[in-house]
Amino acid sequence: MEVVVLEIEDPSCFWVIMKGCGPYIVDEIDYKNLNAEMNQFYDKLYKDVDEVKSLMVEEGQICVVFSEELKCWCRAVIKSVMQCTDHYQIECFLVDYAKYVFVKSKDIRVAPEAFMQIPYRAKKCRLYRTKPLTLHINFFENSAKMVPAKRWDSAATQYFQNLLKASTEMKAKLCAVEGNTFDIWLYVSIQDEKVCVNDDLVSKNFAHFEETKENTGSSEDYQENQTSLNLESLPVKIGDPALAFRPVLFQEKMPPNLETGLAVSSSLLEETCQRSSTDLNENTVSIIKAVPDLPVKENVAGHTDRLQQFLKSDPVKTPTSEDDQQSFQDVSEERKFILLSNKIEPWSVLETAPLLDDLKKELTRKKFLGPNFTESYCWPPVARGCDLVAISYQGDDPFLYIPPIITILQLESCYTALPRRNGPLALILCPGWKKAQLVFDLLKTYERCSRWLHPMLIILGQNKEEARSVNIQGCEVIVTTPYSLLRLFERHSSLFCRLCHLVLDETEVLFSDAKEQVFTILHCYKKRVNIEEREYSPQHIVAVGTHWNKHLAHLIKEFMNDPYIVITATEEASIYGNVQQVVQPCTNSERTAVLLKILDFTHSHLQKVLIFTNSVYEAEMVHKVLKSSSISSLKIHTESKFNLKYVLEQWTKKYRPGTHVVLVLTDDCVQSLGITDATCVIHFSLPSPGAFGQRLLCMSDNFCDVIKDSSVDQERAKSVVLLPEDNACHALGILRYLQHTEAEMPPGLHDFIAKMLEAEEEKKFLRPLCTYLKTFGICKNRTVCPDRHKINLQIDVPQSIPDKMIQVPQYVTILPLHIVNATNYFGRIVGGQKDQYAILAEEMNEYFKQPNNKISVKKVEKLAFYGLCEKTFFHRVQVVEISQKEEENLFFNVKIKYIDEGRTSQVQSYHLLHLPARFQCLPPQAVEFIVCRVKPIDNEIEWNPKVTSYINKKIKGKLHEAKIIQTLGNTAWVDPMVRVTRLPDLKISVNEYDVRSEILSTSLGIDNPEHKTQLHKLCRNMEVSDYAQKTESLSIKEDTAGPESASKPQNMSVPQNPTENCNSSEITSGNNPSEGVAQAKKAEDSTLRQHKCFYPEIKWFQNEETVTVKVGIANTTDCKYEFSKQKVVFSACSGDKLYLADMELYQDILTEKSTCVIKDKEAVLVLAKEEKGAWCKLLKSKNPHVSFDFEHWEDFEKKSPFPLGTKKVDYNTAVTPEFDDSEDSETESDE
Repeated sequence: MEVVVLEIEDPSCFWVIMKGCGPYIVDEIDYKNLNAEMNQFYDKLYKDVDEVKSLMVEEGQICVVFSEELKCWCRAVIKSVMQCTDHYQIECFLVDYAKYVFVKSKDIRVAPEAFMQIPYRAKKCRLYRTKPLTLHINFFENSAKMVPAKRWDSAATQYFQNLLKASTEMKAKLCAVEGNTFDIWLYVSIQDEKVCVNDDLVSKNFAHFEETKENTGSSEDYQENQTSLNLESLPVKIGDPALAFRPVLFQEKMPPNLETGLAVSSSLLEETCQRSSTDLNENTVSIIKAVPDLPVKENVAGHTDRLQQFLKSDPVKTPTSEDDQQSFQDVSEERKFILLSNKIEPWSVLETAPLLDDLKKELTRKKFLGPNFTESYCWPPVARGCDLVAISYQGDDPFLYIPPIITILQLESCYTALPRRNGPLALILCPGWKKAQLVFDLLKTYERCSRWLHPMLIILGQNKEEARSVNIQGCEVIVTTPYSLLRLFERHSSLFCRLCHLVLDETEVLFSDAKEQVFTILHCYKKRVNIEEREYSPQHIVAVGTHWNKHLAHLIKEFMNDPYIVITATEEASIYGNVQQVVQPCTNSERTAVLLKILDFTHSHLQKVLIFTNSVYEAEMVHKVLKSSSISSLKIHTESKFNLKYVLEQWTKKYRPGTHVVLVLTDDCVQSLGITDATCVIHFSLPSPGAFGQRLLCMSDNFCDVIKDSSVDQERAKSVVLLPEDNACHALGILRYLQHTEAEMPPGLHDFIAKMLEAEEEKKFLRPLCTYLKTFGICKNRTVCPDRHKINLQIDVPQSIPDKMIQVPQYVTILPLHIVNATNYFGRIVGGQKDQYAILAEEMNEYFKQPNNKISVKKVEKLAFYGLCEKTFFHRVQVVEISQKEEENLFFNVKIKYIDEGRTSQVQSYHLLHLPARFQCLPPQAVEFIVCRVKPIDNEIEWNPKVTSYINKKIKGKLHEAKIIQTLGNTAWVDPMVRVTRLPDLKISVNEYDVRSEILSTSLGIDNPEHKTQLHKLCRNMEVSDYAQKTESLSIKEDTAGPESASKPQNMSVPQNPTENCNSSEITSGNNPSEGVAQAKKAEDSTLRQHKCFYPEIKWFQNEETVTVKVGIANTTDCKYEFSKQKVVFSACSGDKLYLADMELYQDILTEKSTCVIKDKEAVLVLAKEEKGAWCKLLKSKNPHVSFDFEHWEDFEKKSPFPLGTKKVDYNTAVTPEFDDSEDSETESDE
């Protein structure tokens, strides 16, 4: 019969769906009908819950619960009952879906007998007669053997999971039924090959077949293989005095006469790694930089012991004639690597790891699949109280230290000598509040497996009183950030009195963003522990991260005591190993000449050089070039005539000092050769990111120890990269790594890097504008950020912001409806006398009040517009995502966006209503608002939820007056944003609060004066063709054409009345001017290539008779200006830049009475109005470089028609001072 796997715990416990015919099999249609009947039954009785509510709850009880994930009622079995403060938390197993869910006791429903007639859909299975094996090492008897186990190794479980995941078809043969468990033979099809899973696990020594009564006398197939352990001595050393108080649990058990070392027989190591962990597979390589007195044997033929390993699963054997015919391993196949400063016995299996039993049970219950490769080496030193520095690709995972930290904190006898005062035993420093929250949640989850630790998450703002109110009494673990800890330390001087364990999480980020604060904390910690009273107390520092940092060397030398260094990232190990990185820019045609120059040896030491190429052709070509230049070399690749045995013999021969051994090879040969003693690697061809680390690994024997000072002048291993400037494939990633290593870059390479970064940015041209750039004015991780950091005219043209709403001085009334974070909101711009959306909403509600108009959509289409009812209000929504899996069902979930509010949600498809075309004409009204000039404290890149929650309660659904200072696409930047309260009886308005000031008052936000400056820089690059096309007529004096002969500017504004002339294309895109923008951009590009012109910053003000325009250009030369009735054209030079302003005026002027005055830092144009009165704006079309000058707002303002909210001048007296202050602050910060 065919089966489908639902859930896997191990080969003795997994759940499947059985398909076909049989006594235990029910058709899927019957389950769907049952599900529909259950949903209808319980949904109908939701008002009479007492009729179906379970009065008794106990383990093993069959019931019905509602699954939030599946969105339906499900049959379940109660697995456990946990008592909480005011209710019982029930853990249930969904018997038809093989899922665990948690519900409250009040949500348990009685299961009627009618719903229990059909067998459970999820069948619990186990492999027939297949029992687990594990490797048992007896150090006392000096032997190792495979023995039956009660539980499956994590490696066996992972292999079983991977095998089923890779299969295309699964079938089972039912052999027996015991209780609710089915014993089966399981068969899978993988790449047209059928495999019996039971036999496969036995053949891999993961399992053995359980003997039946008839075969108990036979033992030939199940004999135990014992292997002698020939071990070399390694002195055992206790790095911490507190280790003397450790129980036997954490101390290595070995007799005095047993020596530990590295030379373990290959057969045993091969079996060990197969059993120990998923990560310790047949491609694992482990390298130890052992203590100086460790004897190391050399096996020239096979390189088995020369790698200085204590853990190697597939040692390279001495090549034979059969080996020469083998295909080389694919370099993409993962190869595990580890660099250790001291020997560590890994805890590869959770069952045997010396952690708390309850903690191991909880980890197992949570489906924890570790310890993974890195965790297996990090846990032992942490649990023993030894200092640790771990650098790994998974270095940001808190599980590297949390389980052993929880375990060591249970040893209360270690802390008896500490003073009896308030203060934590452990301190975990995280780079930001988000990571700190994650670590704290994990501690709370696993804290119940140990004695009560009272962990605290402390994130403090700049308010000193907040730190004073923190109570740390009884707290034994604090999770915080460096900045928050120092603020706390100012008010709690005894914070470090009892501190024993200090954890630095994500060290590369901590040292990058808070280096001074981290070292201040380290000095305080060192000062406290280096006193006589703390001599026998633990002194424990753990530092984990993803990248090696130069500050780690200082941390190890100054603050750690003989730390364990664990590095599982090859690239980072080369930095720790002090490998010299050399960059040689060249063209493709110059590579061979540069290579020969590098190989002009003058060294007196033995040099072993590897030259890596990317193809057989390149390898052959390089070999011929070396041969023609009288340089003796070896070569090997997949088509090489030289066999593997010969190359290894030549490479491993003993040579005299001054000899130079050169080997040309391709990446697919690296793992087969197993070379680790090269002194130099030359990258003739740029490697892929995965292959670069493998190449560096070939020099691992020559990695230096940058921590320990050595009197011997050891020559550094060298990595030379030939960087072809005409081939950028993989170059950017390599260059980022070289910059991380602080390698010396040739002067000309910086321009090359800039060009590559520019090319990478061009690839993101259709991506959204970076959120961090919009919110804070800067993106810290620009090189790896997936979003765009430049203006795209086709995307960034204002969309949902009517032109009439952002006229100078750009005051509008906004209504925030969806709060993303403290400074980022979605909402609507509320119109003045006639709010189009208010009219539309009223018409929609009237329309859908008629029952006949509520027509459910039969076929849901992506990006289409529909109606949706929420309580008594109807919204316009757009479908943005439909799950392919759910689309096959009759009712399914869809992801929608409320186009007039900006929020997204998941709804059932049948809730969507047909939306008539007349309700789709009005473009989406949701606008993204960003409050300027404020950012989170402590170099954070995301707002603390406390601030977001506070602002959400403060502003959501309330009208605010704001000044829009910039618009791009559907985003408007506002500064200030003020809540105005109107007092109609007194005919005045009062500024209730300023949103930016409210954020600052939380003490979790600070001033960001560069925000506006960065926005202006961003928008300064925004090309506008209407003035670029004028350059030629004004920049060359000999041209006689006037400004009237130039082409008229493109009108890129949104139509004044968006409801007019609506059609289907407008409904879908909502962006009418995109075609005109593209044409304008094309015309502008050709002009700007010839004339590097810039648009100057312009401010203007007016009185009843004149308009004064100030053009901000310092040290102007060659000024020209042209006045016409409806237009002013001004150009000037400053330094090597040409500035041009072509202004099509809002109303007519008198050219004969208009004048221009040139000053030191600006040019002043005084334009005489043809008709007296107020201009509501300077130009017919808006321009980001033109703004109103509020410093010259005279008494004439009382007659100004500038819109402010829904009224014009009723509350000018209240709002105007607030805006003026903002303008002043803006001017000061910009300077």
